[in-house]
Amino acid sequence: MIIEPRMRGFICLTAHPEGCAQSVKNQIEYVKSKGKINAPKRVLVVGASTGFGLASRITAAFGNDAATIGVFFEKEPAPGKTATPGWYNSAAFEQEAKKAGLYAKSINGDAFSKEVKQQTIDMIKADLGQVDLIIYSLASPVRMHPETGVLHRSALKPIGQTFTDKTVDFHTGNVTQVSIEPAVQEDIDNTVVVMGGEDWKMWTDAMKKAGVLADGATTVAYSYIGPEVTSAVYRKGTIGQAKNHLEATAFEITDSLKDIGGKAYVSVNKALVTQASSAIPVIPLYISLLYKTMKAKGLHEGCIEQMQRLFADRLYNGGEVPLDAEGRIRIDDWEMRDDIQEAVKTLWAQADTETLKEIGDLAGYKNDFLNLFGFGFQGVDYLADANEMVQIESIS
Repeated sequence: MIIEPRMRGFICLTAHPEGCAQSVKNQIEYVKSKGKINAPKRVLVVGASTGFGLASRITAAFGNDAATIGVFFEKEPAPGKTATPGWYNSAAFEQEAKKAGLYAKSINGDAFSKEVKQQTIDMIKADLGQVDLIIYSLASPVRMHPETGVLHRSALKPIGQTFTDKTVDFHTGNVTQVSIEPAVQEDIDNTVVVMGGEDWKMWTDAMKKAGVLADGATTVAYSYIGPEVTSAVYRKGTIGQAKNHLEATAFEITDSLKDIGGKAYVSVNKALVTQASSAIPVIPLYISLLYKTMKAKGLHEGCIEQMQRLFADRLYNGGEVPLDAEGRIRIDDWEMRDDIQEAVKTLWAQADTETLKEIGDLAGYKNDFLNLFGFGFQGVDYLADANEMVQIESIS
């Protein structure tokens, strides 16, 4: 079938298997071009199919020939209907890993569930014995709690008062005012349950109990802080409460792993175009201005550049892991440089529908958004028939 992007609001309903494969190949080539990283050889990535999780898996595998297990929850293809992009990404990753002689297996299911945790533990025991690194990169709007059976939904809301500021429809380029009503306590509580650190600790507790964590094992989860202009709807909003919980959980996990010399870190990453960030008011406009500024200074990074730098310069640099005053890894350091933020702040005051064409990088935003779904890559013939029925070898 000929596959074209079909948009509905902030999501694309189709994905291109060959485009997703090209995206994976491009990321692999980048990691290989940067040379070897003295990183772990046995790696589990929870949330491994897109964004930072996929980039982490690629960096581990092709930066140091690691065996990887990836856990994700993606929709497989049906005749005449494409899979989600994460499915095609994972199929392509396994194919490339196999060509390189690397172990790579995947599990498709609800990572919040006890069943998927046990399935993962069983696979580690059977194939790897133990793992040395766990990347926790889940990004889900809902969570079925494994103990209570209650379905919790996260909320993107400010806390305390109504939030009003600029946003952009990245499809049209129209800059408008948006207002978001404040959260109630239930919104905050649900968001913390979905996006906080409880499930991360459940993973490490279950794995330690099962004996599949190697001595000195490290686990890393991902967070975001961002600038003042997005803080009301992000870091000081419901999501920020969840991120605070996630970051506090890192210390709890480290305490629980002391007897095996283990350590938990939170890495604060750069603002990037993701399916999740595209749905958050204000963020697309901020990213458009940020991209323009960082590209002009030669500082722009995508997911794979961020994760390669995280592994090579922070986690496995041959010395101490550099941390901020709150004990976090800051790979958002270039984004948060004073000169970058001052420039973005100036542009923000100028931004409207007319000026954004010049002062922002809306084209870069749109391209990155299409790339998420396998569209817009050089070397892919989008007018040719594509096989939507791509399977993941370790799952099918």
